[in-house]
Amino acid sequence: MNVLRDHDFRRLFLADTASQVGTQVLMLALPLVAVMALNASPFEVGLLAACQTLAFVLIGLPAGAIVDRMRKRVVMVVADWARAAALVSVPLAWWLDVLTVYQLYAVALVLGVFTVFFDVAYQSYLPHLVGRERLVEGNSALEIVRTVAQLGGPGAGGYLIQLLTAPFALAATVAGFAWSALCLGTIRKREPRQEAHGRHLGREIAEGLRFVFGHRLLRRIAGCTATANLFTAMAQPMVLLLLARELGLAAGAIGLLTAAGGVGGLAGALVNARIARWLGQGPTMWLAIVVPAPLMFVLPWLEADWRLVLFVLAEFCLGAGVVIYNVTQLSFRQAITPESLLGRMNATMRFVVWGTMPLGGVIGGVLGEVIGVRNTLLVAAVGGCVAFLWVFASPLRTMRELPVTEVSQ
Repeated sequence: MNVLRDHDFRRLFLADTASQVGTQVLMLALPLVAVMALNASPFEVGLLAACQTLAFVLIGLPAGAIVDRMRKRVVMVVADWARAAALVSVPLAWWLDVLTVYQLYAVALVLGVFTVFFDVAYQSYLPHLVGRERLVEGNSALEIVRTVAQLGGPGAGGYLIQLLTAPFALAATVAGFAWSALCLGTIRKREPRQEAHGRHLGREIAEGLRFVFGHRLLRRIAGCTATANLFTAMAQPMVLLLLARELGLAAGAIGLLTAAGGVGGLAGALVNARIARWLGQGPTMWLAIVVPAPLMFVLPWLEADWRLVLFVLAEFCLGAGVVIYNVTQLSFRQAITPESLLGRMNATMRFVVWGTMPLGGVIGGVLGEVIGVRNTLLVAAVGGCVAFLWVFASPLRTMRELPVTEVSQ
């Protein structure tokens, strides 16, 4: 990719690589700390998943307005160091024999707060770094990073957990965040200082909300993503409980199985542009959701036998679909938004699409206690199959080229 020849983008690429690998280890290790080290119940695991994304509801909207007033690179560096510092407390508390599930909740909340700021800043920083004409290329390169991390991160994390125990495996994530901060600090291109001009924070937040919800395509994309995330958040902690507790699989085996999503994501990133040219951008978006969704029905029927092959197939296809959908919709969002509104647009979208995830985690935890893990996965599968209707029942259904000017009402 030509964009990788750019010095500053390579630094962002390296930073994202380190951060994504650490994050993938974290996604497996933090809930497994609760499941294996603290013997947490389904509700406690679901609540932990909710805590990891609750910050997008609590501070998602003001974070966008704040980021629009600041240099994005500085925000990302501070967020990386803060996340590394919060995670260090888990292995330290485990070593001192004082770790509790409540500390995990607190750490998850802190991680969520700084992840909000990092993600909003990162998505708003890319157009400044590479230019709007190279957004698809830049996003595709970074999606490859994310999917390669999904490929290697869970497997490496699983074996690190077996070797070091789950709390101490989090050290890999600490190192990833630290390396990301160091790489970001070497970017040469500097942003101009952002001036607030005495504007009211509430009015700036409202401006971002009006832009997203006043745009007929953005609000459809937000609804589709939010619905898919709700049911994914219900399913993910239950899948870990099913694999680790009911099927009795070791952490290394769980890591290898879930890495199939990374393989699928890598395949999706490599063919995304070709599929979009073939089918058109709008059809690509909704087909990437609807085609793999029925494979979620595999999850409730898993056993520790040949059916694990079906789990690998489901993870692969779902991972490919997520990447193809994300690259298409994210590049469109970045291209259509004025630079002064990028932070608030991304924050508003994250508030909506990630705001359903704490709810999904809590609902999944409650249902896991009441109707069982497998029945909860069945409910999530049904819900995941209807998310595409938001974009299907809109002009996106047939749009071969998505517009790059504002479309309202």
